[in-house]
Amino acid sequence: MNTQEAIAHRILQLCKERDLTPNGISYIAGVPQSTIKSILNGESKNPGTVTIKKLCDGFEITLGDFFSTPDFDSLEQEIR
Repeated sequence: MNTQEAIAHRILQLCKERDLTPNGISYIAGVPQSTIKSILNGESKNPGTVTIKKLCDGFEITLGDFFSTPDFDSLEQEIR
């Protein structure tokens, strides 16, 4: 799993935990549906920190909560 996949997986996980659809969190967080779709489909290579922060606000969690998962902890360093 790479960083993009981990972010998409975490968004879907949080949606499932809160019984929300990706469109639902888009509305709550004020993030365009097209942005959510591009993240989930792997089209967005680097979703911005502001976007992730807005999603966290919508999920009512901190950035730390978002990234504090085994998926992120096990990521290899991505230097190119």
